[in-house]
Amino acid sequence: MSLSTALTIAQSALGSTSRQVGTVSRNVANVNNADYNRRTAVQVTTVPGARVAQIQRAADEQLLRQNIAAISAYSGQSTLSAGLDRLTTSVNGVDNASAAATALSKLATALQTYSATPSNNNLAAVAVQSARDVVTALNEGSAAIQNTRQQADEEIASSVSQLNDLLKKFEQANNEVVSGTRLGRDTSDALDARDATLKQIAELVPVSAITRGSNDVVLVTNDGTTLFETTPREVKFTQTFGFGANTSGNAVTIDGVPVKGGSGASGKIAGLVELRDGATVKLQAQLDEVARGVIMAFRETDQTGGGSLDKAGLFSWSGGPDLPGASLQSGLAAAITVNAAFDVAQGGNPVLLRDGGANGTAYKANTTNSASYASLIIGYGDRLEAPIAFDPAAGLGASAGLNTFASASVGWLDGARQQATTGAETNEALVSRISEALSNATGVNQDTEMSLLLDLENSYQATARLIKAVDEMMQSLMAAV
Repeated sequence: MSLSTALTIAQSALGSTSRQVGTVSRNVANVNNADYNRRTAVQVTTVPGARVAQIQRAADEQLLRQNIAAISAYSGQSTLSAGLDRLTTSVNGVDNASAAATALSKLATALQTYSATPSNNNLAAVAVQSARDVVTALNEGSAAIQNTRQQADEEIASSVSQLNDLLKKFEQANNEVVSGTRLGRDTSDALDARDATLKQIAELVPVSAITRGSNDVVLVTNDGTTLFETTPREVKFTQTFGFGANTSGNAVTIDGVPVKGGSGASGKIAGLVELRDGATVKLQAQLDEVARGVIMAFRETDQTGGGSLDKAGLFSWSGGPDLPGASLQSGLAAAITVNAAFDVAQGGNPVLLRDGGANGTAYKANTTNSASYASLIIGYGDRLEAPIAFDPAAGLGASAGLNTFASASVGWLDGARQQATTGAETNEALVSRISEALSNATGVNQDTEMSLLLDLENSYQATARLIKAVDEMMQSLMAAV
């Protein structure tokens, strides 16, 4: 080997080692960056010597796809779980203290106490106050439900705006990857940026990434709707301002296809849609049916046999004194009130609960004005337990006692919340496990990088000794000449 060849080899070794050291140093600097994939300097043999041909980026497409799917599932379930937690507290209170079922139970107790001493007007007032608590529970529960729907709608609007911004960011990174691939440039940074953005998109909607030529990527949702192909598809949503029981929120559409919710909602937007249009709407229907059942249970009946229609008694509503229909009356929980004829604060007489007659003398049951008359009070208590027909649309069966139905509503909400919480916890564990596997496959291990640095240091020292030896031989040759 000639001295010039040896020197050329040493120079190429120095250049190769320098690039490898730079790559390893960059890896170490990003050891805590979850969106950074490890780089490796790939060497090729040249004549003479060797050089770094390319910087290779670690990747595992299968684990990345699994991680994206798990992120979507966790985001959807955690969003739904958090929303149902807030809904449970705002509607039923801590330990169900403000639930309609709790208020009905207290009303039943007050009626039982009053029926034992029907001559005690104070107990009549206590029973009417318990009725007022039932109304408060239904009114405030309905308001809390609609407030939750309003908040969910606002979050949907914010999430859609965020999704459109992320798609623009994804387009920019994807264009860099495609152009860099075609020109033979290192696209590692653009690939990292694209994958990081993809994970953020997956938090909002479930997506699958399909790679085409030149590393171009197409994004489709889990129902097959194209979200991105060369350019972002249009994601539309119109926010609704002010929710009532009869208000329907607008759909989120991707390229004209609506995003659906469901108990197994995947992605934050789907979780919010399910909260706004699923669980809350069902709970509203249940409270409306409780309100209808309460009005019907305390209705007054014509005592003369004249055939007059039954009228609203202790509880009334915006359509009173007529009774609500035999099916679900949307918004009834917000419209129910205590009949002014029974309410002392409104100039009423609570003793009507014992005697009847709020709708006129034809509806008076205690015609003798007996102070010990209790049949009507006992009858009201019995109606709270007697099976009545409920609208199946409320999702709690077609027939049950009013107290049983109200308690079942509390149990239904707790069950839905527990299901979402379990789903969130399961998917959180899955995200953690897959993310760890992905990190092990593509992330930076500091110990490995430091070990490689030591090897590169030894390589540098060997190259330095070779250059020194060539220099000494060149000096000896020049001295001999």
